[in-house]
Amino acid sequence: MKPTRSAPGSTEASLAATFANSVSPNPALVTLNRFGLGAKPGDEFGKIAADPRGYLEAELKQQDIALISPDDPRNAGLLDSTAAIQASMAAAMERNAARAETAAAAMQPATDDPAGPAVAKAKPSVPHVEADIYRDEAQARFDKALTATPGFVERLVGFWSNHFCVSVAKAPVVRACAGAFEREAIRPFVLGRFADMLLAVEHHPAMLFYLDNRQSIGPDSRAGKRRGRGLDENLAREILELHTMGVGSGYAQADVTSFANMLTGWTMAGREGRLGEPGSFVFNANAHQPGKAVLLGKTYPDGGMGQAEAALNDIARHPATARHIATKLARHFIADDPPPAAIARLATIFTKTDGDLRAIALTLIDMPEAWSTPLTKLRSPLDYVVALRRAVGATAVNEPQRSLRWLSVLGEPLWRPPGPNGFPDRTDAWVSAEGLKTRLDIAWQAAKQADDIGDPDEMLASLIGTSVSAETRQAISRAEFRQQGLALLLMAPEFQRR
Repeated sequence: MKPTRSAPGSTEASLAATFANSVSPNPALVTLNRFGLGAKPGDEFGKIAADPRGYLEAELKQQDIALISPDDPRNAGLLDSTAAIQASMAAAMERNAARAETAAAAMQPATDDPAGPAVAKAKPSVPHVEADIYRDEAQARFDKALTATPGFVERLVGFWSNHFCVSVAKAPVVRACAGAFEREAIRPFVLGRFADMLLAVEHHPAMLFYLDNRQSIGPDSRAGKRRGRGLDENLAREILELHTMGVGSGYAQADVTSFANMLTGWTMAGREGRLGEPGSFVFNANAHQPGKAVLLGKTYPDGGMGQAEAALNDIARHPATARHIATKLARHFIADDPPPAAIARLATIFTKTDGDLRAIALTLIDMPEAWSTPLTKLRSPLDYVVALRRAVGATAVNEPQRSLRWLSVLGEPLWRPPGPNGFPDRTDAWVSAEGLKTRLDIAWQAAKQADDIGDPDEMLASLIGTSVSAETRQAISRAEFRQQGLALLLMAPEFQRR
């Protein structure tokens, strides 16, 4: 049974109308919703409101706070990217062999042997290795988010993982290593230097496979002359357009082509292991375009793999990169159309600190705009599902499949963005009558599965604090039973907004 109507008109319609209004900022709610992953039962709103910046800064000071600990028994089965890719390669070989066996059996002449047709129709079982790895990685990701306090660093991980996204829809290999990519190329650097994260991301086999650099060959290289193959500009274009400088920031098509030449040879070792350990990053000198290259007016001498590395370090420090990253961070954490002064300050700190991401995070929570701007952004599906699970208790029933299913129906499947630009980060991408209805259905499912539902007034105090509007309080007070009250609370604007 779903929540019944407590007033004329549908619940979805009334909620949609309420979402049209902004929610006044409250220091504790800004801390937990704008910067964190939402309240958990037992959070002390009064204590948080007394020193909201200090509450967030405390998390930023913790050593290795972004890492998923290998010492946690729950993470014992996680594979590094090389091992995950090798497992996927082995599974692919098994699948190919199974298909060949099935095809060969189908070609056998008819026989009177009763076992004959059965043999011909049999499909050898091949383990779904990539799906198992993906599930384990998702569980580790959710476990980390559900236990984080307050979750500011996990929000930063999510931001950077979406900024430097790969998609599991690309191929089984990417499905197998997407979680390891986040653990290896994003988490270690989320409070470090932007240039270090950029280099780690662009060296990673997941990114090289996703953006097709494995098939990019310098036309004048030994491999290019022998095979008659040439450049793939995909990786170079997305680095400039999405990862660093941004669209319209001054680079030209000639820069894209030149940069693509510099990146040739950056690849992933194949399963034969001729260039290196299968599934690992390797530099194939035979595929690298020889000679000097010019990028953004600067000449880079022929230097093998170091040529593109030097270029990446320079691009990481470019003023356009500082502004592009500052704009995206301000949009994510403050407003869809962030104040220009906030963008300018973040860009200045980015430049002055050589892309120190911890300093930039501290600047974010120190800006007046972060605390005065109304909470008008709608939580993304990922943030909503995590906040919802934190609110009702991290039950392990049917996890992580349940959360993965919710993310899929909400339009943000984990590590599966629609393109290299990631999932959208504007409210209008997620607000629709159908989207709100889906959220209501999920809120009701979560309320039904909650282990312990307290008094509605206590739930309001525990999850929203004193920032409850009269409309929200009235809607919940009219609930016919506690599960309905919890479902309405999980759909309240004060819960949905960040």
